[in-house]
Amino acid sequence: MNDRVQVVGVGMVPFATPRTSQPYDVLAEAAIRAALCDADLDYERVQQVYAGYVYGDSTCGQHVAYSVGMTGVPVVNVHNNCSTGSTALWLARQAVASGAVDCVLAVGFEQMRPGALASQWDDRPEPFARLEAVARASGDVDEDAPMAARWFGGGGDAYAERYGIDPRTFAAVAVKARQHAANNPYAVFRDPVTLEQVMASPHVFGPLTRLQCCPPTCGAAAAIVTSGRFARRHGLRTDVAIAAQAMTTDTASSFDGDLMRLVGYEMSRTAANQVYEAAGVGPEDIRVCELHDCFTTNEVLTYEAIGLTPEGTADRFVADGENTYGGRVVTNPSGGLLSKGHPLGATGLAQCAELTWQLRGEAEARQVEDVTHALQHNIGLGGAAVVTLYEKVG
Repeated sequence: MNDRVQVVGVGMVPFATPRTSQPYDVLAEAAIRAALCDADLDYERVQQVYAGYVYGDSTCGQHVAYSVGMTGVPVVNVHNNCSTGSTALWLARQAVASGAVDCVLAVGFEQMRPGALASQWDDRPEPFARLEAVARASGDVDEDAPMAARWFGGGGDAYAERYGIDPRTFAAVAVKARQHAANNPYAVFRDPVTLEQVMASPHVFGPLTRLQCCPPTCGAAAAIVTSGRFARRHGLRTDVAIAAQAMTTDTASSFDGDLMRLVGYEMSRTAANQVYEAAGVGPEDIRVCELHDCFTTNEVLTYEAIGLTPEGTADRFVADGENTYGGRVVTNPSGGLLSKGHPLGATGLAQCAELTWQLRGEAEARQVEDVTHALQHNIGLGGAAVVTLYEKVG
């Protein structure tokens, strides 16, 4: 009888564009109730709540939790840019693993506005100042391009220059994302696109065109994690556990002028290596992975950062279809951020939900065969990278 941290329930709502979405509290309540229903658990059993969001006032987490129940348990609001949802999960897992509590809810939600991401405060120091200084020092500056697209597009340019890959390698990732999203009822963009359509869509920055950039979306997702003893005592399912998890932040190398490292390559690699070492599992054991494809360039860089393919081989990895069904590892069966959408606070927990369904064999038309381990990668610049390894138990 093991006492690993179990994922006993997950839930999410279909993601939507800002124009068509309901308010964040409606989305989050629905996701929490879905996770509780999935776990067959009453909210009164939850001992702590970690609520992740990026755009919103303080104590939005309490407002959301109170819609489900006012039990007096601690509610912690979490804000860690695009890795917010995974950070909430990381905190929830730590609380259970430490033995402090036995049952924790992690919920992530976002009600986003149309348009590119932008800072909300212009009267105080900018947390992205270091990143922007490095990006501008590279010499390739376009004042009309969105900030994140310049950074991740610059990282793609740096990779292409180093390894000489065709820009269509990046574009092929967007085609694959739509193919996967076609089978996901939670995804925003489910219509297929061709390589020609991706390449012909409006240019944004570097190798990036519009169809290679994730859209601003609204949504919510939730997960309930418990100790093994709690799950067994209450008759909850124990078929999915968190085998290992790591969070890393920037080191000085992120700002040494290499735009690949600027957008989190080293953070991701370090976190992945820590997870593999802790779990005794290697990238060769991974058959399904949800990774942070905010831009097609980042998906390509991440293939190598987390060890799915050796450095400098991502073009062949993509060309041979090793990143999709029938290949070595199915990346983003959900459609990823590019097609499912990227409501910042919800993304990490939506990844958790998808991989839990994969390990249970409940992913329907998206199901990957013979899944025993599933890897999650979620990154936020500024910065934090969270890598989580899930395992099928029993």
